[in-house]
Amino acid sequence: MEDFWVFALWALKTWLCLLISLIMVPAMFGFSLGISEAYMNILVKTLEWATLNIQKVTDERTLKPSASNGLIQREDGSMEKELEELRSSRPKPLVGGDFALSDCFYFTRKGIESIVEDEVTQRFTSEELVSWNLLTRTNNDFQYISLKLTLVYGIGIFVRYCILAPLRITLVFIGLSWLVIGTSAVGLLPNWRMKFWLSEWVHVMCYRICARGLSATIRYHNRENKPQKGGICVANHTSPIDIVILCNDGCYAMVGQVHGGLIGVLQRAMVRSCPHVWFERAEMKDRHLVTKRLTDHVNDKEKLPILIFPEGTCVNNTSVMMFKKGSFEIGATIYPVAIKYDPNVGDAFWNSSKHSMVNYLLRMMTSWALVCNVWYLPVMHQQEGEDAVQFANRVKSAIARRGGLVDLQWDGGLKRSQPKVWFKEEQQKQYSSMVVGDDSSSHSD
Repeated sequence: MEDFWVFALWALKTWLCLLISLIMVPAMFGFSLGISEAYMNILVKTLEWATLNIQKVTDERTLKPSASNGLIQREDGSMEKELEELRSSRPKPLVGGDFALSDCFYFTRKGIESIVEDEVTQRFTSEELVSWNLLTRTNNDFQYISLKLTLVYGIGIFVRYCILAPLRITLVFIGLSWLVIGTSAVGLLPNWRMKFWLSEWVHVMCYRICARGLSATIRYHNRENKPQKGGICVANHTSPIDIVILCNDGCYAMVGQVHGGLIGVLQRAMVRSCPHVWFERAEMKDRHLVTKRLTDHVNDKEKLPILIFPEGTCVNNTSVMMFKKGSFEIGATIYPVAIKYDPNVGDAFWNSSKHSMVNYLLRMMTSWALVCNVWYLPVMHQQEGEDAVQFANRVKSAIARRGGLVDLQWDGGLKRSQPKVWFKEEQQKQYSSMVVGDDSSSHSD
């Protein structure tokens, strides 16, 4: 029995030495030994082989189309145009703005379309894959394909849960532990230039270790447009991992609400060495206080750029939803960033209504990998005569175009709340203006 424990201790020491020398040290200094690249090459070839095997079988089958692939054939016309087409089918055209019973069919059809396939709720479910990635199954519900594919899937389960998961959990634990210890230690130093340099180095180093813990392959484009001090970096939001992705290439000041538990420990440690902007729950409702603190931060050109996700919630990386106008009201320089994940090797979307943070992180650590592209867009300023909402929409459109995402006007808050009353009233006013709008004055005469 004693020999067993000696061997186990030796194996643990060897494993830790390899972990530190082959993964952690390269991650700390921002270079790679080629292990991740070799793993990704094997993974890509395996998935391509699996896709070819699936296609051979599916060529002999007729797959049922899923709802997310376009069950609804939507019309692009306006309300006036579609109602006019409905009314034109009447044997006797209406005079002026009279009401037509056939108008009910338009609203009924729109209601059914929204129930079956609306533009909001489908943005809060995982993106549908065309083919099985040996990780999850799509709505096409692939069953048994072949013995070879089943064996590869079984081997994949063993690799992901018995080899990659323990390795990744260890790396993330070390990265977060070093973040707490490192930022707490740097926070004890006087406010000299060396302190701020060490703070940035500790943050970036720990985030790089955490990125290796997720087998992240990140491609940064147009680095000449990277956010600078005294500005605000805004990006589309898919997951809390977005922070790790962006901070892997530079340090940012975070903005958010004070939390308890593990997140609270990280927040208190990080703010000791870096001027992050944390708010109490009651302060978050005070718009003037939030605006003032953000303005004070960006006016100090020595402080790190603020990182903000204006959508206010996680979206499944197929679209960009409405940006909150708060960060666009203070007149700061805006640095847009577009983030696009590859869903074929792992689903980065966090459905907070379905999965807790711990459950989500475990799912990510048992995925194949995390592959994403980050585009730094040219700096943007508020134009003359442009209000905060128009500025936010312009930035959002630029991010959507660069990331190949759908540009939506809907508020991401609809994920957990009902549509605002004013939106329904706008639809009612639009229809009533068609019926009694211009004729109301002539009738009154």
